[in-house]
Amino acid sequence: MRQSWWPATRPGAQGADEVPETFRVDVQPERDLVRVYPVGELDLATVEEVRAQLKELQATGFSRLILDLRRTTFLDNSALHMVIEINTAAANDGFEFAIAPGPPTVHRTFELTGLDTRLPFTRPGPGQNGRAPADADAGRTPSRG
Repeated sequence: MRQSWWPATRPGAQGADEVPETFRVDVQPERDLVRVYPVGELDLATVEEVRAQLKELQATGFSRLILDLRRTTFLDNSALHMVIEINTAAANDGFEFAIAPGPPTVHRTFELTGLDTRLPFTRPGPGQNGRAPADADAGRTPSRG
């Protein structure tokens, strides 16, 4: 795990001298559905951790994977490549894959590349603003885009 080089920009940061949040991947299984939450910056330094987690969960029998970006603070092109790769694997290997959109600054990366209309994003439910509780759309079937 690595620490962010971008201190004091995460929500709730008190000052520039505050220790930055360490990247982690949280996993929340829900029967045959599992949510993978990258927490922090999803970039070249962290993308392999997320990729490995998604592949492991699929290999162990989960038939529905959701990459939940609501706790992600930054996304780069290596993360976009990983998302496209997992989406292609889902189409080829017969498991379902969807993405819960992240905060506007994260989702903007998908919009700028045109991937927001080509990837299977879940639709936010009532009251969801990018920082919704982890179970806000639990049980929702991922749409295939």
